[in-house]
Amino acid sequence: MKERLLLLAPTPRDAELGRAILAEAGLNALVCRDFEELCREMAAGAGAILLTDVSLNKDDPERLAGALRQQPAWSDIPIILLSPLGADSPAAVWAMEMLGNVTVLDQPVRVMTLVSTLRTAVKARQRQYELRDRLDALHQADRQKDEFLATLSHELRNPLAPIRNALHVLRLAGDDPQTRARVLDTMERQTGHVIRLVDDLLELSRINEGRIVLRKERVKLTSVLRSALESSAPIVEAAGHELVVTEPPAELLLHADPVRLIQVIANLLNNAAKYTDRGGRIVISAQAEGSEAVIRVRDTGVGIPADMLDRIFDMFVQVELPPDRTRQGLGIGLTLVKRLVELHGGTVVAHSEGPGLGSEFIVRLPAFADQRVPPVHRQRGGVAAPAAGTERRKSDLPRFRILVVDDHHDAGESLATLLRLLGHQVRVAYDGMAGLEAARVFRPQVALLDIGMPGIDGIELGKHLRREPELDDMLMIALTGYGRDEDRRRSSEAGFNAHLVKPVDIAALNGMIAKHALRLEAQFA
Repeated sequence: MKERLLLLAPTPRDAELGRAILAEAGLNALVCRDFEELCREMAAGAGAILLTDVSLNKDDPERLAGALRQQPAWSDIPIILLSPLGADSPAAVWAMEMLGNVTVLDQPVRVMTLVSTLRTAVKARQRQYELRDRLDALHQADRQKDEFLATLSHELRNPLAPIRNALHVLRLAGDDPQTRARVLDTMERQTGHVIRLVDDLLELSRINEGRIVLRKERVKLTSVLRSALESSAPIVEAAGHELVVTEPPAELLLHADPVRLIQVIANLLNNAAKYTDRGGRIVISAQAEGSEAVIRVRDTGVGIPADMLDRIFDMFVQVELPPDRTRQGLGIGLTLVKRLVELHGGTVVAHSEGPGLGSEFIVRLPAFADQRVPPVHRQRGGVAAPAAGTERRKSDLPRFRILVVDDHHDAGESLATLLRLLGHQVRVAYDGMAGLEAARVFRPQVALLDIGMPGIDGIELGKHLRREPELDDMLMIALTGYGRDEDRRRSSEAGFNAHLVKPVDIAALNGMIAKHALRLEAQFA
């Protein structure tokens, strides 16, 4: 449609002759009977228009002029006008004034000249269509950005509302232990939701910038599938869905990053649960097909319109839900799935018969060439020890002098309060200079430094502290909202022992403090 020529000649015989000549040159021409048909076909798409001045004199050219004025801003369709009098004919003068992008050729015209002119016109028209496509893409991206910001606002306000309500309840509940326990569970659950939103955005950023590193190993697909099912169980069970699982053969192995594959499968299961009405059915299967491992996730949910199947993995794209259903998430889960699968050398596709007919996602990954089951390495005693700090009681923790430096007053003070409740002696400073002065007097054994502070930032403060001879054995941890690989590299080069992203995982922090205590004991034993 974009390359075809619209031909309007004085007589049917002239039109057919012109069409045949152009066809021999490889140009597709559609003969129009009058200006009404010409305008209708032009709206459907065309590469150029070929007219004669006789046609202009014979028919109603104002209809064409009006249609051309209605073109969108990107469009300036080329018109080639054949005239025995050339550019001096009244029809040619009128056409150049009223129709815009007009090229006049003298009649009779050589076929090669006509064909060359038309090909040049069609190429110029293709560039206009390319401009239109780029403008459409920009407008689509702008719409998606607006939708994303609105969705992000919604997704953040959802957990923030119960957190704020919980704070009011804590103020009013007094010492009622049941109420406090219930409210604290709510706050922890909703805070986790906010953290997951931020983590997903940062994860996507790292993948887009090529800064994600896969830690591949030989893994059983069965183990990966079971871990993903365990991760998605809460959302599937909360929606009352029936989950049907067909596990792969126990010996089916992949050379893959197990954490990332669990993320892929869990995202597909969560997506199925989210877009399926309560009490629906989700079927997941995994099997070997030739040299590939194939994972299928099928649901009885809202389905995917045909025009969205190619875009469903694009960032921020989400299927429209019925009016009685609330949209959830940011529309980046499937984007993460596609990028992670491709990083593993695999593919993922979506299938759906249409709205209301459910959907199916199929992941294909290269199976491990050597399918022998790897040996199982067991720790002494057969049971893995829990991560340090995850199950420690207050009485088990070593007590340290801890310095907290953060220009965000509430963040610094709340962390200090928590650390004091765990038995530590804590000092708080709210800028880099005050932190340096406090360290020289307080001589902390552990320093938790915010990175993004005005004046002396956390990186510079860390370098200053590392030059203090009395703080040689101090554990120095970057505690920051910046979690990119380059941020971690900068903190490591400045002498930090660890880099934690806010909000702090207290179990991880306890584990670091406990390990530091063991290291000091071994050092001075």
